[in-house]
Amino acid sequence: MRRGARDGVVEARGVSVRFGGVTALDSVDFTLADKELRCLIGPNGAGKSTFFKCLTGVLRPSEGDIRIRGIDCVGAHPHRIAGLGVGIKTQVPSVMNGLSVRENVWIAARKRNSTREADRIVAETLERIGIADSAGEPVGNLAHGRRQLVEFGTVLAGDPWLILLDEPAAGLTAEEAERAVEIIIEMNARAAIIVVEHDMHFIRQLAKTVTVLHQGRILTEGHVDTVLGDPLVRDVYLGKSQ
Repeated sequence: MRRGARDGVVEARGVSVRFGGVTALDSVDFTLADKELRCLIGPNGAGKSTFFKCLTGVLRPSEGDIRIRGIDCVGAHPHRIAGLGVGIKTQVPSVMNGLSVRENVWIAARKRNSTREADRIVAETLERIGIADSAGEPVGNLAHGRRQLVEFGTVLAGDPWLILLDEPAAGLTAEEAERAVEIIIEMNARAAIIVVEHDMHFIRQLAKTVTVLHQGRILTEGHVDTVLGDPLVRDVYLGKSQ
């Protein structure tokens, strides 16, 4: 990974991904500013998840450049990207089912802190995300929405400066989704955030700026109200009837 001067904390230039004869991403340019919260939306097959996987190191772009805080991250493994201070939450909760809620969050907190400090962070984090009452419960016993909240806790406990979230509202009840919005907004006070999501109600509660992907390219980006009111966006994403 090499350093280089850039304007944003995340800079993607000309990012393309091809699977055989299929182009999943086509010359995507993307910039995220410090402490910015950006939602990345689009219909199924638009390239959202592919772009997310490129940012997190799961996929290597066929072409293009990705830099995080000026560091060239193309080809870097996910653990190297996480080691830069990046918190990653995948669509499927990545938690240890056999451990308790407290233990899952403690492991994340202990990576960068002393035992005493990790204990403090865990207590604070469990209160912040509203699952302190389940602290001793094995994560494998929890409903999907609660497991999602545990993973939010593991991300928070690592005190990242950049957070990447893939469909954080998936499987959540209305009440859990509202709590997730509150948590993300709280995290945004200390971190830049990219949210990949398709739930429009969730997006409207959360976003100021959105980027719309369609057929592997950026269709448009701007303020959430302007973008979601765009007839072209409504046609390709929301549907003409909405």
